[in-house]
Amino acid sequence: MPACLDTRLQGTLMPCGHRLPRRMQGWLVDRDMGAGGRGEVVVAGVRDQEALSDRLIDPESQEKARVVVRHSLPVLWIMPLTDNPGRGNLTASVLPAVQLALDDLSRQQTPLRNYEINFHVIDSECNIAKGLKAYFDAICFGPKYLMIFGGVCPSVTSVIAESLQAWNLVQLSFTATTPVLDDEKKYPNFFRMVTSDNTVNQAVVKILQNYKWRRVGTLTQDVQRISEIRRDLTKQLSKADVMVAVTESLSTDPCINVKKLKDMDVTIIIGLFDENSASKVFCCAYSLNMFGGRYQWILPGGYQGSWWEEANSSNCASNNLLTAMEGYITVDFTHLSNRQIKGISGRTPEEYDETYNRELLQRGLVASKFHGFAYDGVWVMVKALTRVIESVRHRERYDIHRNFTVSSKEIGQMVLDSMKEICFEGVTGQVMFRNGERMGTIKLSQFQEGREVKIGQYNAEAEELELNHLIKFQGMQPPKDRAHSQRWDVSVPLYIILLSTTGLAMLMALFFLFFHIKHHNHWVMKKSSPSMNYLIILGTMLACTSVFLYGLDGSLVTDKVFVTLCPIRTYILSVGYTTTFGALFAKTWRVWTIVKNKEIIEKIIKDDQLWIIVGGMLLIDLCLLTCWQMVDPLRRTVEEFSQETAPGGEDVNTRHFLEHCESTNLTKWLAIVYGYKGLLMFLGCFLALRTRHAHIHLLDDSKYTRLSMYHVTVMSIIGASGCFLTQYNPNVQLFIMALVVISCCTCTLCLVFLPKLVKIRDNPNQVDPTSWLQCDLHKEDSETSSSSSSLNQGRSLESLQTENQQLRRRITEIGDQLEDVAMQVLEKELSPPSPQGHEVRLRAQVCSEDVPRMNRELFDDINSPEHVQRRWSVQLPILHHAYMPAIGGMSASCSSLLKSPDVPSAQQRHMPPSHRVMVTGL
Repeated sequence: MPACLDTRLQGTLMPCGHRLPRRMQGWLVDRDMGAGGRGEVVVAGVRDQEALSDRLIDPESQEKARVVVRHSLPVLWIMPLTDNPGRGNLTASVLPAVQLALDDLSRQQTPLRNYEINFHVIDSECNIAKGLKAYFDAICFGPKYLMIFGGVCPSVTSVIAESLQAWNLVQLSFTATTPVLDDEKKYPNFFRMVTSDNTVNQAVVKILQNYKWRRVGTLTQDVQRISEIRRDLTKQLSKADVMVAVTESLSTDPCINVKKLKDMDVTIIIGLFDENSASKVFCCAYSLNMFGGRYQWILPGGYQGSWWEEANSSNCASNNLLTAMEGYITVDFTHLSNRQIKGISGRTPEEYDETYNRELLQRGLVASKFHGFAYDGVWVMVKALTRVIESVRHRERYDIHRNFTVSSKEIGQMVLDSMKEICFEGVTGQVMFRNGERMGTIKLSQFQEGREVKIGQYNAEAEELELNHLIKFQGMQPPKDRAHSQRWDVSVPLYIILLSTTGLAMLMALFFLFFHIKHHNHWVMKKSSPSMNYLIILGTMLACTSVFLYGLDGSLVTDKVFVTLCPIRTYILSVGYTTTFGALFAKTWRVWTIVKNKEIIEKIIKDDQLWIIVGGMLLIDLCLLTCWQMVDPLRRTVEEFSQETAPGGEDVNTRHFLEHCESTNLTKWLAIVYGYKGLLMFLGCFLALRTRHAHIHLLDDSKYTRLSMYHVTVMSIIGASGCFLTQYNPNVQLFIMALVVISCCTCTLCLVFLPKLVKIRDNPNQVDPTSWLQCDLHKEDSETSSSSSSLNQGRSLESLQTENQQLRRRITEIGDQLEDVAMQVLEKELSPPSPQGHEVRLRAQVCSEDVPRMNRELFDDINSPEHVQRRWSVQLPILHHAYMPAIGGMSASCSSLLKSPDVPSAQQRHMPPSHRVMVTGL
């Protein structure tokens, strides 16, 4: 236990258990003016436990008193009196600083010149049970304390600080740096002189952000205080978007933990350990070659003096240890202010430091980095108690009662309010509190050539980092937070070329769209399912858009945008493919249905049924994609490859990485989607093969539809296989994908629309030019027959029936004309031969020969139902007259018009003249 220090004027340090006399535990003041006019001071004990233990009296009244009493201000000092691991005997190291503050206080004329600060020291032993027992014993059996001073161990300090409000006490600590005590709501009566480790962690984060280090590793010692610092540091790193690649706790063999950091390719290492562990860690770092330009060690907290000489318990030589330590950065609070100005004590920081070191030398003690905070802490208590004294004096002077008392609750509140208003210049800098925290300055130092050099500071109040030119890195530039990462991204020139080609394909689609809209009433367009053509154009444009989206990677967009593009481009490509292929499939299915059921007339299968087919395919597609995104959404993943040594130097390594859009069960989902689309392709190709010999007049683009389906199927298989095999080469993968999409879109558009464009160019008339058989070609008859032969599925039933009636009337007229010609030929045969008759017979023969020839040239399919009906309409009247002789009618010679004119019938040669007259009469 340290010796009890006694100051003759202003302060006393007493060990725990030394109780003040009963008369010093409190007093009441009664100023009674006698007949002689002399006042007396009566000191009596306080009976009320709720009253203030130490009453503060007005010094002016002592000038009239015959007895001058120096009043005691008890302060409880809680400190471990034994050696603390990593800090030594901290109490013995700061005792000279506290004594020096009391001595400086005695030389100044302050409102406390008639008061005496008594420190009662108790040993917390850094044990919660023992510390709490000593604390409660001091509260119960000691004097009524005004404040509590000290507190080192986080476990003991946090428990005591949480109970301060109930005891109406305020605690001021000059060593507690743990971030746990930052909670003002939980510890409203706790203040600390030293800057919190929370602020030190803020400075560490600022350094990482300054050099753009986004990936770090932590190596910590497994003790309570350091564990709390690590938890707070992890939270702040997470808020700053700094990834902690690995967190290691020191084991019996630190080399195992250091090697894990190296295996994880961690180059920025934050170490939280004491001096003894630090020497072992750097020894392992030297053996594992984890030093130099590639690595940067950051040590929050820092060490004092030549710690490596005293703490070197490893087998490393001093030179090896210094080599591994070269360049490490320490982040710690400033021990003494750099501003050499006189503060509240009348000393500059340099003068105080010289006096303190001289006292340490005389006592043979080791310096503590907290001594300046203990020195300023005494002055904080003086300032706070001075404010309380002045407040009590003011109330006493104007109080109507002669006997004036103040409760302990009021005194505790006044002390708390006074602490919040503290602001002065001390040897550690400006002293002020914000939410109980000391707003100090964090010092940044770097180990250079065997000593620590200050390289900057962090202002906690302004949250600003200042670095000077003294910082040095062993490499040509600050180390990277990982091996030099090189993204395998898409080549910009390749992307521009593919984008330009895709743009041309989209312009082609737009051209065919405008062309289709302009000629939508043309018979060529009407015969090729216009609605399906629009779907083909829409699908190709969506597929081309996906090429643009697949080329956007991390080098062109942010990570957030990349994550958003993952599901969008999948939707667009899949829907575009299904729309195009579905329209081709629907048109092929209609042809197959007509070929399979020959009795079904073409016009029965309308476009509405084709819409149902395409809509069903799209519905299935959207359901699959939506379930995929909801159950196992696509996310951005980064795949890193093995590290490679770059030719630039031994400290520069390259690690390639690749960005993907992946989900947990990507393979299963792709199998489902590919299986569904593969089934559609197989079924479409099957229907195309079954209809390869079919030729339907009203669906004359079926041939090109089949070719488009074959091409899309083959290219889709090539594209899926190529993209799967080249997934680790984004340039080749994008090229294959774009080539397949552009090829499918371009060929489909050309096969579907170019033949129509050629037909419309050759025959710009909107009506089908097909005409009926006739001998005399007149303009009006030609236009009428061509408009009648144009069957389209868009007209109503009434219009088709009307047109059918017109055609039937036309057929009847043609039959009448043929009958007239036959009668004229018959009359000429009965008359004597003449050159004119021979000419007439020749003309009739030519007319009869032209009939079958014209029929063969004008109709593609002579056995179609329409053509059969037309032939019967022409032949029935002739057959009718041919069989008339059986009932006394006309000669069957007229039927020779349907046969060869060179072979006369037997009836014509042997028919009696009377019969011929009868026919003529008919």
